Amino acid sequence: MSQQRDYYEILGVNRDASDDEIKKAYRKLAMKHHPDRNPDNPKAEERFKEAKTAYEILSDAQKRAAYDQYGHAGVDPQAGGFGPGGAGMGGFADSFSDIFGDIFGGGRGGGGGGRGNVYRGADLRYNLEISLEDAARGTETRIRIPTMEQCETCGGSGAKKGTSPTTCPTCNGHGQVRMQQGFFSIQQTCPKCHGSGRFVADPCPTCQGAGRIKQHKTLSVKIPAGVDEGDRIRLSGEGEHGIGGGPPGDLYVQIHIKPHPVFQRDHGDLHCEMPISFTVAALGGEIEIPTLDGIAKIKIPAETQSGKVFRLRGKGIKGVRSHNPGDLMCHVVVETPVNLTDRQKELLRELETINTKDGARHNPRAKSWMDKVKDFFGG
Repeated sequence: MSQQRDYYEILGVNRDASDDEIKKAYRKLAMKHHPDRNPDNPKAEERFKEAKTAYEILSDAQKRAAYDQYGHAGVDPQAGGFGPGGAGMGGFADSFSDIFGDIFGGGRGGGGGGRGNVYRGADLRYNLEISLEDAARGTETRIRIPTMEQCETCGGSGAKKGTSPTTCPTCNGHGQVRMQQGFFSIQQTCPKCHGSGRFVADPCPTCQGAGRIKQHKTLSVKIPAGVDEGDRIRLSGEGEHGIGGGPPGDLYVQIHIKPHPVFQRDHGDLHCEMPISFTVAALGGEIEIPTLDGIAKIKIPAETQSGKVFRLRGKGIKGVRSHNPGDLMCHVVVETPVNLTDRQKELLRELETINTKDGARHNPRAKSWMDKVKDFFGG
């Protein structure tokens, strides 16, 4: 097997492939080239090792970054033991523990049972609801989240003070045990130590042997101006505490925008409805409309119809990744007068009489619509 062959090429993925795409590609190749499924193909084992090596490099964020920057020199198999010489052929379950760890109880996590018992802490998500104004201008807020922190009583060992964990007698410290199913050997989490590889005979009374306790912590979150519904803010290292000295996970703050009584947001643009009187719509005039920056004035031309949209450029929201703010779309709605006096009713009837005599001139849309109705019914 050539040491210089590109790992992305081996798995058949692009260099910007996601973790899920890399995992899917590896699983497909591993199933295809596993030696137990290809006993008569001498090249199957070589291709299987090759795919496993590529996956071990590209599925690890630090190794992948080093490989992207320095190539094979950044992940020298002789130095790190990640290449074919270190990949090994420990059996079917060894090859798939990284993929099916969540099913069989294993998992990488920075090292499984028998690899140092170090696990990265879980990522957390917090749903944060903010106002449209805060989303547009940016703000800073404080949130309180539950999390698992290292037990201070036992220092994370899970053992009572003055004692220490011992190697699990069931899995001999590997954290996993094997089950034979036909010609497949499947790895499962050790039922005695639950994957830690260690056995605590005298557990810590504070954490009950878990090494971690549930706590709450308060964090300050800076919301950048222009965030939109569904945006995420990553707080590195603010997730759950790692196991066995592993690094903590991250906290992802998911942004949700509260409904606004006046505006509806469409990315950088804002929309609002503005009712105007029958008189202003017919004769024209000037009206005031609200914006996030205060009051603005627009001129309504005579004979404006309901539904007309007026655009105020630059009065929307400047997105996080945008160079210019969006626009404000004002949708005019002609309001029908209510609670009319007798005199008002008399004037409107007089107006209707005048309009009826020359309807095509004063009500062009109604005339056009009636013509279409007549055509529909055959004149």
